[in-house]
Amino acid sequence: MRFLLSVLSFLVLSCNTPEPPPSPSPPSPAGAATIQTGAQVLAARGFDVLVGKRVGLIANHTAQVEGVHLADLLHAAPGVTLAALFGPEHGLRGDADAGEKVSDGRDDRTGAPIYSLYGDTRKPTPAMLEGLDVLVFDIQDVGARFYTFISTMGLAMQAAAEQGLPFVVLDRPNPLGGLHTEGFVLEPAFISFVGQYPIPVTHGLTVGELARMIQGERWLPGLEALALDVVPMEGWHRAMLWPDTGLPWIPTSPNIPDFETALIYPGTCFFEATRASEGRGTVTPFKRLGAPWADGAALADTLNAYNLPGLRFEATTFTPRGIAGMASNPKLKDVPLQGIRLTVTDATTVRPVAAGLHMLHAFYQQVPDAERDAFLRARGLERLGGTDRLYTLLTAGATPGALIAAWQEELAAFNTRRKAYLLYE
Repeated sequence: MRFLLSVLSFLVLSCNTPEPPPSPSPPSPAGAATIQTGAQVLAARGFDVLVGKRVGLIANHTAQVEGVHLADLLHAAPGVTLAALFGPEHGLRGDADAGEKVSDGRDDRTGAPIYSLYGDTRKPTPAMLEGLDVLVFDIQDVGARFYTFISTMGLAMQAAAEQGLPFVVLDRPNPLGGLHTEGFVLEPAFISFVGQYPIPVTHGLTVGELARMIQGERWLPGLEALALDVVPMEGWHRAMLWPDTGLPWIPTSPNIPDFETALIYPGTCFFEATRASEGRGTVTPFKRLGAPWADGAALADTLNAYNLPGLRFEATTFTPRGIAGMASNPKLKDVPLQGIRLTVTDATTVRPVAAGLHMLHAFYQQVPDAERDAFLRARGLERLGGTDRLYTLLTAGATPGALIAAWQEELAAFNTRRKAYLLYE
């Protein structure tokens, strides 16, 4: 910790124009973090495993240690050479829209080259890795299969293995905790950048545990000889949701501004594969859903009647607008919509995927006959669901209960298999 304090002091004194900090949500009422992330643990150790090495860092704006970006700490750390930076979707500093191409560049703060992993290439090339001694990954995930940062991690692990480089994962909490899993397990026919691995929609793993499982289960070829090192957190346990950690929430991407959005995102994200709005173009994306033809009051009544744990629904109206830094061209832009607004009443009981499919079913029942065939984008729903069974069952009239029942056997098998890779109780 003495090392970390000295580096922080150095950065404060030496930076004339410091990068403006993010606007995190407040920590828990206790007022202090109850855990130490992998990055904090490694910083307190003086980055011992990186001393004497040329480091490539895969990170975004969430790679913070006591409010300072990990890249800045590595740049200032004695004996460590920060030789390259790699930016995933949304970029190194997290200011690009979802799906927006990220460009190469050079970091103003450290002088290190920045290579995009969300542009023409999504896997580090041999040229990008030339001269490096180790690759380090530090990005806050949200615990959903289709969040692209875990795809970036796996492809980077593969690139490191091909070049004989060690790969270090600095572990961070799964905001949704580590106990509950939901959803269909992805089938090989539906592998994409929003689904690389045969895991359910919510997998209950930290990124470090997932990295161990990717390698151990041989989900990507060529990882057998990879020197994988996970720096575990201290103080985290599986029952913790994000508020229990005491850590401030740094928006993991422009449309996940707070923990509650991350909590419901694994369910309401399915609306990206529909002609309804998932709330992009508002300041509460994924917390409101709507369509021009929707009857919000009827939707709210239907969904509240299910007594879905931890959620309440209300009718609402909204009009998606272009919002700089969040969604410049959202679906149904400038179209008045009716629909529902979600309120989280008890985060500990929310089951987001089950809730999302109840919402999807309720909307599907209201679609006008003339738009019914076009409402669901089959390929998009298959990619998000990880299977074609979701689309087939939903369009055949299956109830939400039948949809949920359809994944139980494969989910149980996954939960058994993942036990060998868990790092925390």
